[in-house]
Amino acid sequence: MLTEQPSIEDLFQQLGLKNDQAAIDAFIEEHKGLNDNVYLHKAPYWNESQSAFLKEAIVEDAAWAEVIDELNARLH
Repeated sequence: MLTEQPSIEDLFQQLGLKNDQAAIDAFIEEHKGLNDNVYLHKAPYWNESQSAFLKEAIVEDAAWAEVIDELNARLH
């Protein structure tokens, strides 16, 4: 259970991705330009469990929602 607001590094770790700043920046650079009509969790680069986590966290307005919104903005 998280006791403080998760960071972008925490989110990438939760998604099973490399979570150092260079890896995060590289991921965003590689995938930025997501069509505004595509929800983040439906982007083609997520696997099924990553997609489900992102969707559930937003729907439930979980502690992760703020950092997921940040990632969404950076990818669009």
